Amino acid sequence: MSGVFVGMPGRRRPEPRAGSGHGTGPAPFPAFPVAAREAVRDETLRGNLRHATHTIRDKRARAVAELADWAELREAGKRIKDRTLRHLDRYLLQLEEAVTAAGGTVHWAADAAEANRIVAGLVKATGETEVVKVKSMATQEIGLNEALAEEGIHAYETDLAELIVQLGDDRPSHILVPAIHRNRAEIREVFRSEMKKWGRPAPDDLTDSPAELAEAARLHLREKFLRAKVGVSGANFMVAETGTLVVVESEGNGRMCLTLPETLISVVGIEKVVPSWRDLEVFLQTLPRSSTAERMNPYTTMWTGTTDGDGPRVFHLVLLDAGRTDVLADPTGRQALRCIRCSACLNVCPVYERAGGHAYGSVYPGPIGAILSPQLRGTGSEVDASLPYASSLCGACYEVCPVAIDIPEVLVELRERVAGQGGPGHRLERAAMKAAGWVLDRPGVLAAGERLASRTRALHPRNPPGAKAWTESRDLPEVPAESFRDWWRKNRT
Repeated sequence: MSGVFVGMPGRRRPEPRAGSGHGTGPAPFPAFPVAAREAVRDETLRGNLRHATHTIRDKRARAVAELADWAELREAGKRIKDRTLRHLDRYLLQLEEAVTAAGGTVHWAADAAEANRIVAGLVKATGETEVVKVKSMATQEIGLNEALAEEGIHAYETDLAELIVQLGDDRPSHILVPAIHRNRAEIREVFRSEMKKWGRPAPDDLTDSPAELAEAARLHLREKFLRAKVGVSGANFMVAETGTLVVVESEGNGRMCLTLPETLISVVGIEKVVPSWRDLEVFLQTLPRSSTAERMNPYTTMWTGTTDGDGPRVFHLVLLDAGRTDVLADPTGRQALRCIRCSACLNVCPVYERAGGHAYGSVYPGPIGAILSPQLRGTGSEVDASLPYASSLCGACYEVCPVAIDIPEVLVELRERVAGQGGPGHRLERAAMKAAGWVLDRPGVLAAGERLASRTRALHPRNPPGAKAWTESRDLPEVPAESFRDWWRKNRT
């Protein structure tokens, strides 16, 4: 994407790539506070993130301000998504029928493992051992690249930022700009040292100029585009009434992958369906302005099944559930399925700006990841149980969301869910709340406690046991000399 090279010069130690746990169960990552504590110490990382997120969000604000009816478009997007989710079963069956009638084949995948088996089997059936890929959150979620590698199939990322991440044996840290944590100097070193292992090498005299880096990537990818017989993609939207899939992008690599190969396989979350072409009118205005701050995407590719003499001869659509049906069952949490992956919430989040995407332990970082990952994967793992707390609840994410997802509302519900799971800290909290409820139900006991607290206030510790995390950065309020109850009794006349 166009924002890849907004990072500042400098060097930062690359982070090792973790396993492919996305969508296949609890991810092998530490809890958010542990990962974030290490990330915030990296001054170069924080500088890269601060510069990039501020640049993107300032451009977005200007692009959105151009539309006088932005609030109406936002509300329309919310209503379209909510209506679709209420009748998702009907629209998915309509989509399947339309795709099949247009010459495509539809596969249903209940989870990541099934989706990976389907895609690997389809690639093997062609006799090919390599595929070119359009940037896709769904395939990252299920760990498709790693699954294909285990079957002897090489998957080549063609999005510029995804290419940087793949060559650097790294992990994406942003929904829109996966290499946002890398600056130009780092990208140059990755290209020079790693490109030759994957294909055409980078020029020996490569500098960190954005134009030169983009040209090196273009030449490196060109041979893969022309050689590949199989393409793999996701989709931003699927139109139920016609069976049309839509991919929006800024570079043109997606169009190469979607038109040149003989076989195209698209892995798409079931929530990406919209009822009609008319609905696209809303999202094709709100998505580019919220993501790349463009009035429209430079490349909007749409295809419906197969057409003789034009594009791939074989088309497969893999519809991915992987926890989405469970999310749909939650009246509050289901609003996360409205997400159109614009990343606007990441760019305004004070937590993401300081910790970066890797701390979230998921392909979905930032505020949307803090509510989506624990719902898709459950809150049984350490990292997923911690994600609902990776927020200050400031509400900035809700204000910029083009489909009005109330992320703070879902975070609070998820915190309640995590607290209900138990654990030493939560058991102590429940005991404290139970004791407080008992006292508040008995006015005489409460009054006696207030008087005792007032008379012994000189003896109160500044750091009560069990409250260190709170009192390290806050002062406990002093207990007044008398309670309001006693003051009122003396002064009510």
